[in-house]
Amino acid sequence: MKYWLALLRTPGVGCRTFLRLLQTHTPPLLFTESAQALVALGLKSESVLAIKNPDWTTIDNDLSWLEQQNNCAITLFDPHYPAQLKEIADPPPLLFVRGNPGLLSLPQIAIVGSRNPSSSGKETAFSFAKTLSRCGFAITSGLALGIDAASHEGALHANGYTIAVAGTGLDRIYPARHKELAIEIVKTGAMVSEFPPGTAAKANHFPRRNRIISGLCQGLLVVEAAKQSGSLITARMALEQNREVFAIPGSIHNPLARGCNALIREGAKLVETTKDILEELHQYIQQDEKYSLPTSQSKLDLEQQTLLNLVMFSPTSIDNLVENTGFSVEVISSTLLILELQGYLEATAGGCYTRIK
Repeated sequence: MKYWLALLRTPGVGCRTFLRLLQTHTPPLLFTESAQALVALGLKSESVLAIKNPDWTTIDNDLSWLEQQNNCAITLFDPHYPAQLKEIADPPPLLFVRGNPGLLSLPQIAIVGSRNPSSSGKETAFSFAKTLSRCGFAITSGLALGIDAASHEGALHANGYTIAVAGTGLDRIYPARHKELAIEIVKTGAMVSEFPPGTAAKANHFPRRNRIISGLCQGLLVVEAAKQSGSLITARMALEQNREVFAIPGSIHNPLARGCNALIREGAKLVETTKDILEELHQYIQQDEKYSLPTSQSKLDLEQQTLLNLVMFSPTSIDNLVENTGFSVEVISSTLLILELQGYLEATAGGCYTRIK
């Protein structure tokens, strides 16, 4: 393992160079080669110098981290390396894992989206993650704020498995406010990174992390995403990797829906319930579909159901509802309050209401 770690930390040796070197050399063999042979392999002088004089102190620190409980590293040649991830163009040569590495080979659905979602978006991510987890899928995401966190939490709530792919070394938690969430994930699930311990968060790390999120999964769901967002990058990576891509549509007036709507125009499957996902990935289902999203609207009385059907997924005014129902303002206001308390609606600016499920 120490030579894998040393090569990973060699300056000038990125993922693609590492993979190219593995075609002819194992890492232990590479470190026995002469400087001339290393140059002949296309390595630059800084890389050759580092290979001939490794920083064993740093490598010893990495090995000490691996000796801690729940920590491990998986090489590309390890039988536990997830087969799904091997299929992508540039699989990480080395994966660091906290938690159960065996979970990386489970059927997975990745859920990604905005870091600043609506309350409806967070609830949707949570509900989908919970239901899909109960159908036997591990839920994979990036531990980011917003949709990512809600997805991990939904899987945990269902006592299912969830996998967090990090853009830092696993001795660090980013964002820091998710420290407790990370602890809960590791208890029953796994955190994974291609970055060695001590690696700080950098902007260019997250697109690299995203290809692992999409590479691990059988299908990827985008819940809310702006037109220019990391979630769309992840979705397009998933398409390039021949994964199923799903998107939840939204109002044309909602900036957080524009990314999802764009993905649907580009061929992503429009999703309204978990059944839409299970239809495409039915071969991976571990349980029957009794866990599909509940149709609790049947519990509403006729007046409540009538009013709910007239509230749009974009701001709807009370005046509009009075006009369309003939109900008094008092009846509508009290019914809207009941529907809001039951989680069907949320109040928005200007005295309007927006349907959220």
